[in-house]
Amino acid sequence: MKKKIDPKYFASVCDALQNSDCKTATKYIDARTVVRATWRHKPKSRNSREEMVVTIGCPNYLERKFVAKCKKAGEPFPVKKVQLRPFPIKKKK
Repeated sequence: MKKKIDPKYFASVCDALQNSDCKTATKYIDARTVVRATWRHKPKSRNSREEMVVTIGCPNYLERKFVAKCKKAGEPFPVKKVQLRPFPIKKKK
């Protein structure tokens, strides 16, 4: 059976993502469960619609490393703040 997720987590990651210029917002519920919201395409002023994908599940590789660092540093877990990741920067040729 899947774990029950409180809807306030969805609201918090979506709100954080809309109020920033980042690509992804992640909320850690516990060490094995995250709620993540990601823009499907980079938001532009010309677009009349924007698509956001909300993912629930296990943390990916970078998020597992973050959890391990938090535990090693003695940070109380789960982390209260929503973690934001920016869009990648294109390399100049």
